[in-house]
Amino acid sequence: MRPSSLTSRLKAGVNVRDWPWWRLPPALRWYVATPPLLALAAVGITVRWSEWHAIDLAKFTLLVCCGMISVACTPRIAYGSVAMTRDFVTVWVLPAAILLPPVYAVLMPIPLLALIQWWVHRGIVYRRVFTASTISLGYVCASLLFRAFPPSIAGSSVGSGLHALTWAAVVALCEVVGGRGHHFLIVGAVKLSDPNARMRDLEWNREALQGDFAEIDLAVLITLVLAISPVLAVFAVPTVLLVRRFMMHAQLVAQSRIDAKTGLLNVSTWEREAEGELSRAVRTRSPLAIALVDIDHFKLVNDTHGHLVGDKVLRAVADALTSQLRDYDRAGRFGGEEFVLLLAGTNESDAGKIAERLRKYVAGMAVPVDERPDAPCVRLTISIGVTAMPSGASRELTDLLAAADSALYHAKQTGRNKVIVAAANRDMDLDVGLSGPVELARVDPTAASLCPARLL
Repeated sequence: MRPSSLTSRLKAGVNVRDWPWWRLPPALRWYVATPPLLALAAVGITVRWSEWHAIDLAKFTLLVCCGMISVACTPRIAYGSVAMTRDFVTVWVLPAAILLPPVYAVLMPIPLLALIQWWVHRGIVYRRVFTASTISLGYVCASLLFRAFPPSIAGSSVGSGLHALTWAAVVALCEVVGGRGHHFLIVGAVKLSDPNARMRDLEWNREALQGDFAEIDLAVLITLVLAISPVLAVFAVPTVLLVRRFMMHAQLVAQSRIDAKTGLLNVSTWEREAEGELSRAVRTRSPLAIALVDIDHFKLVNDTHGHLVGDKVLRAVADALTSQLRDYDRAGRFGGEEFVLLLAGTNESDAGKIAERLRKYVAGMAVPVDERPDAPCVRLTISIGVTAMPSGASRELTDLLAAADSALYHAKQTGRNKVIVAAANRDMDLDVGLSGPVELARVDPTAASLCPARLL
C-alpha cells in the first residue's frame, strides 16, 4: 500500500539531505541559516534571564490569540504577489516586545508564522523559518532598546502629559528598529537569490511607503492601547483587518489585470490598453506593430511531462517575452499557449527583427522539469505572426489581429519555428501580404537534456 501524502511529507522533512535549503547557493544558504541559529541563542539567553509571572503569560496569550485571528483572516491572494507580502504580523510583536519581558518578543512570531504556514499559505519551510527568526531578532533588539531608556522618558507605564508623548516616541523608534531591521535582513536574502532584483522599485513606490507608515502606525497605536488596558486588544483586531483590506486594494486591482499563470496582462486588459495605444498612434501618425506568439507542440509537452511542467513552460516563455521587450511594449496572454504583443512606435521591418530575436532567444532556452540539480530540461520553439500599421495609416485593432493571426497560421502550417510578416489589409485572404518564411532548424519540444540548477 502506498504511503499517504502526509506520511511522505513527514519522511521528506526527517530526511535532512532532501531539504530544499541544500540546493541554495552557498552564500545564500548560510545567510538563511544564520538568523535561526541566532534566534535559538536569543531564546536560551532570554529564558535564563526572565522572571515568569502569570499576568505576563496571560497578556502573551491574549496577544497570540488576537494575532492568530488576524493571521487566519489574511486573504490567500495576499501571497500571490511577486513582491514581499505585507501581512501585518509585526503589529502584534511590538506590544510583546514593549510590554512584556524580551523572551516574549523572541517567541511571539513562532505561533503566528506557523499558523500562516499551516492555514493561510503553505510556502517553503526554510523561508518561513527565516522570516520568523528575523522578526524575533529585530524585535528582541527593539525590546532591549526600549529598556535602555530611563523611566523618566519611557518606563513600564504610559504616564500622562509630556511623559505620554516621549513614551510613544520611544515606542515608535523601537518599531522602526525592529520592523526595519527584520525587513532589511529579508531584503538581503532577496538580493542574494536574485542580484538583478530592483529593490528600489519595490521598496520606494507609493504603495510600499504607505504600507510602511500604516504598519508603524498600527503597531504603535496597538501598543499604546494595550499599555492602557490589555482587554482593549480585542478592539484592535478589526482595525488591523480593515487597514489590511485597504492596503490590498492596489494589489487586488493589479490581480484583476494579470493572468495568474504567466504574470502577463490578461486578454481583456491587453485589448483595452492596445486600443488606447492604437488611438494614440493614429493621432500622432506613428507606426505600431502587433505580434501573435504560439508555443510549438505545447500539447505534446503537457502529454509528455504533465501540466505542471506545462505551466512552467508558459511562465518561462512569458518571462522571456517580458525580458526581451521594451518597457512601453505590451505583452498579454491571448489564451492557451498563445501570447500577443503590442510594439509601440515600431514599423514592419523592426517588428520582424524583434520577433526574430524573440524566436532565437526562446529556442535557446531550457526549462527544467523539476527542482533537482540534475533535472532534465524541456527545449521549445515558438512561431510568430507579425503585422504593422505604417505611419500615417489608420487600422482597427481587429484588422491588425486578423493579419497577425493569418501570419501565425501560415507559420504553423509551413513548419513552425519561424516568423511570418503579413500586411494589415482590410478584407485580406490568408496568404495576402505574407512575406517569405524564415526557415530554421526545428527542435523537439520534448527532448530532455541536462541543464544547470537554478533558483525558480
